[in-house]
Amino acid sequence: MSDFNDSYFLALQLKDGNSKAYDFLVETYYPKLCAYIFAFTKDHPSAEDVVQDVFAQLWVKRKYLDPNSSIKSYLYKSAYNKFIDQYRKNKPVVYLEKKHIESMDTVMENDIFEIDRLIKILNREIEKLPPKCQIVFILNKREGLTHMEISEHLDISLKTVEGHMTRAFKILSEKLEDKMRTIFFLLFDFKMTIN
Repeated sequence: MSDFNDSYFLALQLKDGNSKAYDFLVETYYPKLCAYIFAFTKDHPSAEDVVQDVFAQLWVKRKYLDPNSSIKSYLYKSAYNKFIDQYRKNKPVVYLEKKHIESMDTVMENDIFEIDRLIKILNREIEKLPPKCQIVFILNKREGLTHMEISEHLDISLKTVEGHMTRAFKILSEKLEDKMRTIFFLLFDFKMTIN
């Protein structure tokens, strides 16, 4: 199985219909892709649907894989494109959302490994937020709770929730470099406009 870590060999095995190579790919990338798409959807079942479609499509089209291309990049780009397709299908796209999607397309044209690195940095900065601020931010942006639901859940006032959210955005936007700020606002501000 260790040979499957070689992207070229893995692609060749997939093209030949080796189910062990496919299993290896699913075990390696399924959780990572689900976490990646969840950053956009904020909904676990939707993220899993996207990723399952990507793997199903990969198996159907495996004969067309280019062994010289990165399978990791292929998977991430396919998952992103599938998310955009489903989003456009499920929601009417207003002008502001269209601008956000176009910005996301521009960011995704960059090296997928760079995007991965930036998201890891962003997650580290979220972990450095003051404890209460971090809890409120995560409940809202990762768990999808409204400000009112957070207020009831944590037994704090709505004003306190809003204060924590404002503080979190201020801290994070100050700490992140320009490129990071783009990722940050695409992942979080974008969700605020489409919820």
